Amino acid sequence: MDTQRVQETPREATIVARSDVVVVGGGPAGFSAAVAARRMGCSVTLLERYPYLGGLASGGMVLVLDDMHNGQEVTTTGICMEMIDRMARVGACVYPPEAERVTDWAMYRKWSRWGVFDFRSHVRPHPIVMAATFDPDGWKRIANEMVAEAGVQTRTHSWFSSAIVQDGAIKGVVCETKAGRQAIMGDVVIDATGDLDVVAAAGGDFTHGAYMVTTVFRLGGVDTDEAERVQFEEPERHAALDKQAKKIMGGSWDYWWLKTPLPGVVWCNCPHLVGYDGLSVEDMSKADFEGRKRIYALVQYARDHMPGFQNCFVIDVAPQLGIRQTRLLRGDYVVTKEDVQDRVHFPDTVARGRDYYTPYRAMLPKGLDGAIVAGRHYSATESAQKQSREIPPCMAMGQSAGVAAALAVQGGIAPRAVSPAAICAAVRAQGGDPGDRPSANAKILETAA
Repeated sequence: MDTQRVQETPREATIVARSDVVVVGGGPAGFSAAVAARRMGCSVTLLERYPYLGGLASGGMVLVLDDMHNGQEVTTTGICMEMIDRMARVGACVYPPEAERVTDWAMYRKWSRWGVFDFRSHVRPHPIVMAATFDPDGWKRIANEMVAEAGVQTRTHSWFSSAIVQDGAIKGVVCETKAGRQAIMGDVVIDATGDLDVVAAAGGDFTHGAYMVTTVFRLGGVDTDEAERVQFEEPERHAALDKQAKKIMGGSWDYWWLKTPLPGVVWCNCPHLVGYDGLSVEDMSKADFEGRKRIYALVQYARDHMPGFQNCFVIDVAPQLGIRQTRLLRGDYVVTKEDVQDRVHFPDTVARGRDYYTPYRAMLPKGLDGAIVAGRHYSATESAQKQSREIPPCMAMGQSAGVAAALAVQGGIAPRAVSPAAICAAVRAQGGDPGDRPSANAKILETAA
């Protein structure tokens, strides 16, 4: 036996499901893709490795939905807004009413600790915009309801293992489960894994990027009224305390804690950890340990020194490490940083974020048929992805991917042959905005590069 490798014998997998569309990954993009395809009338199987849907939204506890407003209009609608509204109806989501989305110090004081302001703006105070704060279990609850209502065959506890490829096209996938290896066959496979697991396993082209990772956590027992009072009425005292808290963490956003729909419970999108590879078992294990160590050091400091935090306690640490970037698809088109910053509108635009657009070609693996990619691992440069990877635009991409897959199945054609105009029309019929109507400040490309 080779001292470095083990040769496995050929293995088999039992085919447990066949459907028109197979979606791998039940995060925001995959969930949206599955619901959209099923609403088009296709049979859909959704595969998820964890026992819940939501990915980094619920399991990673990325509890603010932003990047969905360009200053003049809400740009990400469709399934994303449906999720927000349904969570709000059960008390699991909070967002500012339209009348309060203004640039005003009173509104900033009221809403900023919900995280619903335009943090990219150079205006002070930051404008309050359409964004939403939600409860992670609220997301899981509503996601379950929506896939059940749509009729999606959902298989959790199914860890993707390998892609089934024939004649240059993906025909299905194999998952590892407690019941053994299981195969799920489909006419179109949507890779919504976040790490491009399916396309990479099928031999698709990609680059390997990296960005900071985060061990997100929540604190209970926080007097948010007192904490906010000190922030706005004793700014020098607040700034000194906040500076030390961030030093203990070793890295965080400007607002390291935000309010949630649960009274006295705050969301801490920190500590940020750099130098870790989200594809490395060793690195992820180290990040988990280091993150908890910093969390409890911060909690002790907050109890001892920070107004409103004297009785705080850790409720939970996110079960999923906050991974922002790993594999990125090298698709038929690679979105650049300039495309995002210049608001380039493509002739094959099928999704939009804050004020940027996603071409359908950036969702198609080069030289590989039968697959569509949706999520943070779409075809973009590392710098472009860092500016366009938020949850709402990934959900918009997922909805368009699900629609595209359904159109491919119904037309008996490859995903690459589906008309972007047809995708946009179907997304609009579902209540979404695919970005086919560019905003006034968009840079319009008349032909595909």
